[in-house]
Amino acid sequence: MHVIGTAGHVDHGKSALVRALTGTDPDRWIEEKLRGMTLDLGFARLRFDDGVEAGIVDVPGHERFLHNMLAGAAGMELLLLVVAANEGPRPQTIEHLAILSYLNVRRAIVVLTKSDLVDDEGIALVTNLTNDAAKGTVAEGAPIIPVSTVSGAGLAVLRRAIYDTLQSLRVRAADAPPYLPVDRVFALPGRGTIVTGTLMQGALSTGDTLQLSPLDRPVRVRSLQVFGEDRERVDGGSRVAVNLPGVDTHEIRRGAVLASAQFEPRKSFRVQFKPYAPALLLLRRRVQVRVYVGSAEINGTMHFESVPTSSDPVTAIIHLREATIGLPGATFVVRRLSPKQLLGGGLFETGASDTASDEADDGTLSRMATALRDAGLAGGSSASIGGAANVREDLATQALLSLQETGRAYRVAKPDAFVDAGLIDELAARIAAVLENTEGSTPWMMGTTSLALARELGTAEPLLLRVLALLAEDGKVAARSGYYATPTFTPRLSDEQRDFFDRELLIDPRQPFLPVPLSGIIANIRANRIPGLSQAFDTLVASGAAVKVGDNVYRGTQVTEVRQKLEDALRSERQITAAQFRDIVGTSRKFAVPLLEWFDASGVTVRSGDYRMLREHRGGLPERDRG
Repeated sequence: MHVIGTAGHVDHGKSALVRALTGTDPDRWIEEKLRGMTLDLGFARLRFDDGVEAGIVDVPGHERFLHNMLAGAAGMELLLLVVAANEGPRPQTIEHLAILSYLNVRRAIVVLTKSDLVDDEGIALVTNLTNDAAKGTVAEGAPIIPVSTVSGAGLAVLRRAIYDTLQSLRVRAADAPPYLPVDRVFALPGRGTIVTGTLMQGALSTGDTLQLSPLDRPVRVRSLQVFGEDRERVDGGSRVAVNLPGVDTHEIRRGAVLASAQFEPRKSFRVQFKPYAPALLLLRRRVQVRVYVGSAEINGTMHFESVPTSSDPVTAIIHLREATIGLPGATFVVRRLSPKQLLGGGLFETGASDTASDEADDGTLSRMATALRDAGLAGGSSASIGGAANVREDLATQALLSLQETGRAYRVAKPDAFVDAGLIDELAARIAAVLENTEGSTPWMMGTTSLALARELGTAEPLLLRVLALLAEDGKVAARSGYYATPTFTPRLSDEQRDFFDRELLIDPRQPFLPVPLSGIIANIRANRIPGLSQAFDTLVASGAAVKVGDNVYRGTQVTEVRQKLEDALRSERQITAAQFRDIVGTSRKFAVPLLEWFDASGVTVRSGDYRMLREHRGGLPERDRG
């Protein structure tokens, strides 16, 4: 199904034309019938003998109800521009045309109503005036068909033109995530809350769970109707009524959105904005605006890097007072806050790629690849990246896995996300450069910490840690004891540093398992002017060449020998006390107890009361504890 929309000046016969084409009166309100003027959106069904059908949205023509016109205009694909043959184009004709040129209208037909009130010369004159008014708009070059809803003249020709045009329109994307801007809300006895709108893309089925924005809550589709007929499924382009259980009518209003949970409501959007030429002098770098997106009208502010000087598209940022869904690639219209003059319109930024793609598909991979890169190093889930690319989640997952298989995407953890491979590779090259520089200038360091890397690279540390974990898994970075280094790097102390620590950690042959007080080492490091001593000491500890146990420091070789004695004793005796361990090692209780607690913490032993036993699942000595 496709959506046809009327547009034109007030009292030019839009509603009468819809009645003549469909047999349905689109004016729903008593006040509309009494005043003979459309105040709000009206809807009708147009059917052809072969089953082709379309929904017609009849919009009000009066300037005071332009906000209602805009609420129904977003879903229009075929425009019926209505111009009274006895009056010609009028102010609202021009304004409606300007507005619709920013929206989704693909084709137009100009209908000269009230043709029975003028002669052929009058028709020719109005035709010329209309052609002039349509220049530069969606109706430029459109067929012009005179009709009379009184005599019926021209209606058959018009119906045939509508039929042929509908046949030429492409079908809306059924595989896209569903997106339905709500333009009516009401309740029916025994059914509850009903919302209606044009399903802009995707498909809806009974039983589906969608997200209702701006309430930001999940809702279930109980039933669906298209012009009073129950449906199990509806496709994009349908005028649809959706029954939503568990939602009160007062919670929803026109402008709400029923859509896939992939789309995240936001208040700020980057857009491509095309100024309306007559309004250029009204634009400033910061403009208070009314933004019309979907069926919503939301106040906000539009920011430009520099004030536009032509009607060429420019990049802008829109900040809204209320969150909404800016469907990637969707159109919007902007009016001045007061007075309500048209300023222009444009597109929400999309994941569509401007570069050539070698994929023989419908562009899904290209859009996903671009959306993935736009997500930055934080990446995203298949749902969020799919939402940014306007791709249904299951298809987004397939595309991302395909990108991963071809080396164009990586998968990182904590949280699980896909990230553009190019961005990871760019960061990896910068990381390698920092690591190589650090290793060259301070070769005695174990490597570089994630905090130091984050500061050097200007990257958030939590984000960097996810990338480092991926690079370490791929063998592109060595991760050791909280330090990161190039894979082949081995720290080397200078001769002066090595001599210093040989003196500080000197082993007394008479007491081979006696440690050195940590406080003394730190004091001597501070008192000495040898470059990099503190960092070199950290390297000795990180590598296991030196081992901190409580307030003391052992050489790694000492700890290895002590552990061997401990394990031999436990294999022989099954369990020992702290006093027995003290005697085995030949040290005092002052040092024996901290050593046993260290072995407990290291997973070598387990304590039960006064006894220690070997852990059954013990493994080799951790790398950091080897000397």
